[in-house]
Amino acid sequence: MKRIAKISLSLMLAALMVVIAACGGKAGNGSNAEPSAAPSQEAGAAATAGSDLESLKGKKIALVMQFNTGTFSAQYVEGVKEQVEKFGGTVKVFASDNDLVKMASNLDAAINQGFDGILLDHGQASALEAGAKKAVEKGIQVVSFDSDLNVDGVPLLQQDDQKMAELTLQQLAKDAGGKGNIVKVWVAGFAPMERRQIAYKAFQEQNPDMKEIAAFGNASNPQVDTQAQMKAILTKYPNKGDITAVWAAWDEFAKGAARAIQEAGRTEIKVYGIDMSDEDLQMIQDPNSPWIASAATDPKDIGRVQVRTLYKLFKGEEVDKVTTLESVYVSRDQLPTDKKINTTELSEYVEGWGSSQQNYEDWMKELEGSN
Repeated sequence: MKRIAKISLSLMLAALMVVIAACGGKAGNGSNAEPSAAPSQEAGAAATAGSDLESLKGKKIALVMQFNTGTFSAQYVEGVKEQVEKFGGTVKVFASDNDLVKMASNLDAAINQGFDGILLDHGQASALEAGAKKAVEKGIQVVSFDSDLNVDGVPLLQQDDQKMAELTLQQLAKDAGGKGNIVKVWVAGFAPMERRQIAYKAFQEQNPDMKEIAAFGNASNPQVDTQAQMKAILTKYPNKGDITAVWAAWDEFAKGAARAIQEAGRTEIKVYGIDMSDEDLQMIQDPNSPWIASAATDPKDIGRVQVRTLYKLFKGEEVDKVTTLESVYVSRDQLPTDKKINTTELSEYVEGWGSSQQNYEDWMKELEGSN
């Protein structure tokens, strides 16, 4: 019996040693242990990043616009749609026909229809603040462009309006030799216009011999209205030299003024504008047009940067409260004379135009590539 007991004890000890060795090998505690089959930190991070990007696909975006007049707005919308589609999302445009009450109603509709994100184009805080706060409270991300909105959690994009005004006004004064009579086409009540007016007032103080002889502007049907009012001013000042130049604070104003001047055969009067579209560029290239220069940001880039800012919010990244978009000065003498170009080709002739990389992150390129 003792012999059998000793043999049984020996067998039990041997079996126990095998179990311990096997467990140690699986835990990787031995010096010759095989590598663990668990995923590496790098692989885990990659899987998490991939999951984050997947969650960004299929987003529904509302674009709520105060107005969608003219080719500049049309190209801005193109930029928004292009970038959202590259990210795998969809866009619905709510146009408000320059009616702030309607714009506030459209913002409420976008909130109630369950969009993931809302882009605001222009508008005023008085009409948009309540809706923007409501959207934020509901967890809807909001990004505004060219408004005076000041709501926590809602970043703003704006053009460098004062710089654009300064660029055109400085060149106007230089071309006129610092002396002459000018017509201003401008309208109050819009954040970008108010910023441009700051530069205009400084220009007046710095150039006392540049006299403003007329000022007007209407945001409703702006091109046609400007053309009619400019025609009346030309009748009031019929002689060559009565008017030196027109400063137009919006490309829709510049188009209307330029057409009235050209029709009247008064092309000694030069037009300096702000903003740029394909249609604008064709007019500036026309040697018979009085519109000779404009300062602008690529409207498609504006749309793209606004969308990128929204997607940074979707991903939980920090975003600047205000993003100021880069702008350039475009004049006729920079452009080719042997062919017509569009804004897509403008970067070949004007340094700094188009292809903005603002708020464009590396992961966005990966998101675009996966769609």
